[in-house]
Amino acid sequence: MPLPAPLLLPLFAMAGATLDRLLGEPKRWHPLVGFGRVAERIERALNRKPGSGSEVAARMRGLLGWSLLVLPPVALAFLLSGLPLGWLLHPLLLCFALGGRALEEHGERVAEDLATGNLAAAREHVGWMVSRDTSALDEEGVARASVESLLENGNDAVFGALFWFLIFGGPGALLFRLANTLDAMWGYRNERFLNFGAAAARFDDLLNYLPARLTALTYALLGNTRRALACWRAQAPQWDSPNAGPVMAAGAGALQVALGGSAVYHGHLEVRPTLGEGRAPQRDDIQRALTLVRRGLRLWLIVAMLIGILAAIAFTGAARA
Repeated sequence: MPLPAPLLLPLFAMAGATLDRLLGEPKRWHPLVGFGRVAERIERALNRKPGSGSEVAARMRGLLGWSLLVLPPVALAFLLSGLPLGWLLHPLLLCFALGGRALEEHGERVAEDLATGNLAAAREHVGWMVSRDTSALDEEGVARASVESLLENGNDAVFGALFWFLIFGGPGALLFRLANTLDAMWGYRNERFLNFGAAAARFDDLLNYLPARLTALTYALLGNTRRALACWRAQAPQWDSPNAGPVMAAGAGALQVALGGSAVYHGHLEVRPTLGEGRAPQRDDIQRALTLVRRGLRLWLIVAMLIGILAAIAFTGAARA
């Protein structure tokens, strides 16, 4: 007897999350590396004279570049998933889109560096996780940067991909991952990308709007709920990103630590608003942030399965009637 349709995506989600846990990211021939190289070539071809010419024209070229990179593979995934064995594609695409194990590996590497007193290695490894200058960070600065990255990427690398997977299956997860990757490459507010990267930034904001708020709620439910909700409400509007603000404010409140403050990006000192309340992050808070993301993933999978079971019962009852 075939499984009821409402149960399929939750089961595929568990399979994809299990594959990510077992396999992690490829050490060689990573598809996103190839995608990034193609994106660089398209950007160089379409964005030849950054900062010159019409803003509208630059934005349209950016939209064209985004469309060329994202829409064909997503359309192909939709077509292939409709084939007789296309169901196999769903957990594979979710495994590709998820970065849960990679996120843990990065965080645990930095925590281990700090535990052994190797601050130089900790600075280098946290630099793989963030875009700020990490060369002069002390232990507290390394811990802060790590926790911030883990909380924000909990949404970008885990919950956002899972959200769109549960809506549209593997193609939805692929759409989110490719759009998020282009935002990371093109979504800068500098002369080169301010206009050309506007489409990538806006699409990422749109795709992240609901997942980010569900991620913030997840952090709140699994940590200090009252403080997380208060920080989310009061502090998130002060952050420059409409989606990272709720995620990081709620996460910091849930962990009862204070994030934000001064950081150097591309040679410029930025004084960012404070997120959360409490003491400065310490080495052990890296593991606490990882635990928050890990428990959140389990909660999402359990809730998805429960919703699937209830929908299957309702579906079966309606069919019999």
